[in-house]
Amino acid sequence: MSLKLAVVQMDCVPGDVAANLARADRLIAAAAAQGADIAVLPELATTGYFVGDRIDGLAETIPGSTTDELGRIAQRHGCAVVAGMIEQDSDCYFNSSALLAADGSLRGAYRKLHLFSTERAVFTPGTRPAQFEVAGVKVALTICYDLVFPEYIRRLALDGAQVILNSTNWITNDWQRGLGWGGPVVSGLVATRALENTVHVAMADRVGVEEGWKSLGHSCIAAPSGGYLANIGEGEGVAVASLELDSPDWKQWRTVATYFADRRPDLYVPEEQPDQE
Repeated sequence: MSLKLAVVQMDCVPGDVAANLARADRLIAAAAAQGADIAVLPELATTGYFVGDRIDGLAETIPGSTTDELGRIAQRHGCAVVAGMIEQDSDCYFNSSALLAADGSLRGAYRKLHLFSTERAVFTPGTRPAQFEVAGVKVALTICYDLVFPEYIRRLALDGAQVILNSTNWITNDWQRGLGWGGPVVSGLVATRALENTVHVAMADRVGVEEGWKSLGHSCIAAPSGGYLANIGEGEGVAVASLELDSPDWKQWRTVATYFADRRPDLYVPEEQPDQE
């Protein structure tokens, strides 16, 4: 069983859905030309990130006009697509990712569970994980900050996910760079989540500058060993890797990396502390 996976690293025009879809189309075409079965776009790729003051005009239902166009792009290139967008449901807004199959059909969507900082003032958190089958492979959708929570990624792996897909927009400023926050750190996070769960993990990050914040790039695909199968530094582009899920090497690797069997969950719950008088 194999899956050819592409991470798409792109800049976005804030508030211009048509321009962002056109840019995504070109990059997905490049991924499909390399044989990709699925291409993963960044978080909020269709709108840009700092658009809270324009959310009423940018949010859409799923399905809706943006997922319709993403479906046409997927069908035209014969490549499934995961794309970040703003979803509206009744009076709530969600930071979501939609999955379009290679035939253009909408397979479903995921709403970001872990909201970061001021996102909570704009978005409603999702309530459940989302796993789908793509080319016979079980993939789980995650968005940005979700990747910081090892318990959640472990839960997805325990639930049978073979590949974790992360659409993100890691950002930085001068202060954060001075503390060491940067592209190598976020790509290292991907490698760590892959290693500790013995699954493949892929991250599609943004690049460019929006509202004074620089997006980090460094999109990558990591193997169950924590090694990188493909990566991008800065700038727009795509990275493609073939994931050999049934490889004898990974089967042998898991006979040594017996992390799931070796867990001791009873020790991971904090003990109650006595009341202090």
